[in-house]
Amino acid sequence: MPELARFFGIKVMMYAFDNRQHHLPHIHVQYQDDEAVLELPNGNLITGDLPSKKLRMVQTWIDIHEEELMQCWDMAINGHDLSPIEPLR
Repeated sequence: MPELARFFGIKVMMYAFDNRQHHLPHIHVQYQDDEAVLELPNGNLITGDLPSKKLRMVQTWIDIHEEELMQCWDMAINGHDLSPIEPLR
């Protein structure tokens, strides 16, 4: 599973061909023992849980990189390699 970014202990990933279970663009996020799936491009929580401060950080990152994330989604569902995206600083 390609890692798109890592910041403040948060790991953001996107799976190739991962449109069967959730049927919409999304990312997978891990922070310590918490995992969540967030919808793109709006950042809504689909499943899982993150601490509220970390969730807001990821949602801010999504807002900043919306266009890049949607391009990555198109590439991922077509089986192409993904490039990392600038982390939140």
